[in-house]
Amino acid sequence: MATAPDAAPRPLPPEVEDLLLWLAAEQGRAPATLAAYRRDLQAYCDWLAERGTSVLDVEEADVVAWIGELRAQGLAPASVARRLVPVRGLHRFLAAEGRIPADPSAGVDKPRVPRGLPKALTEEEVARLLAAPTGDDPLARRDRALLELLYGTGARVSEAVGLSLGDLDLDASLVRLFGKGAKERIVPLGSHATRALVAWLGEGGRPELVPARWRRRDDATAVFLGARGGRLTRQGAWDVIRRHGLAAGLAGRLSPHVLRHSCATHMLDHGADIRAVQELLGHATISTTQVYTLVSTERLWEVYRRAHPRARAPGRQYPQVDG
Repeated sequence: MATAPDAAPRPLPPEVEDLLLWLAAEQGRAPATLAAYRRDLQAYCDWLAERGTSVLDVEEADVVAWIGELRAQGLAPASVARRLVPVRGLHRFLAAEGRIPADPSAGVDKPRVPRGLPKALTEEEVARLLAAPTGDDPLARRDRALLELLYGTGARVSEAVGLSLGDLDLDASLVRLFGKGAKERIVPLGSHATRALVAWLGEGGRPELVPARWRRRDDATAVFLGARGGRLTRQGAWDVIRRHGLAAGLAGRLSPHVLRHSCATHMLDHGADIRAVQELLGHATISTTQVYTLVSTERLWEVYRRAHPRARAPGRQYPQVDG
């Protein structure tokens, strides 16, 4: 049973605080990741306390019972699997530090999560989206540069808004991105993205939004600025995507990763090597990138079924593929 909403949260055990400190100092985890870990581990520790158990006394049966509790609450398998990640991390950390004899979560099966295919826009839909920002005012220039960068590099929205001026080498058409865990990668900028960034950073673009006085030192180096002169936030960038998506007739087709998905899918559609796409997107493992090959294969099958006169068996129903 969860802590009452009006009750003060229990202090986190020192072992959990040690884990969070280690993740921040040694692993370089982002503040948002640390906040999510803290929230999930708070709920887990509260549940353990109500059972009269501490994190140092957890057994495998406790972890299994906790997963059962989450399922009983109606959480989807993906949500249960996500909440299991920090719990596994905690027990693995304590075992590695020698504070417990063994990791009680090591033998617990991870909930099976149905594998969904990423939703990519068609190339024609992307073209409409990229053409949506009209005019030559500073915000229109900014929006074109942001959209071209996201689609041209496959960057995450958080990576784009985190860019500083020193991360760009427009003469060489290169950009330095910092991904999950502050991992750095250098990726190429296409000609459209380079031209859009040059127009945004030049006279009539970014300089027009520079305030008389910077509110934060970090804002002064930001590539993308908001209307009030501060560094563009992740939510602000998502508002740009959503607004122009509506103008392009793409309502309901957008997600925070839509241009990243589309970049990867279209590159594979045009024959890119999967290892190159993995490096471009900053995926830690090739298995993460391989999901995009499924998208490309499904599209190929759909085109084949529609176009080849002997592709379909009489009376057989084939699944439809969006896009």
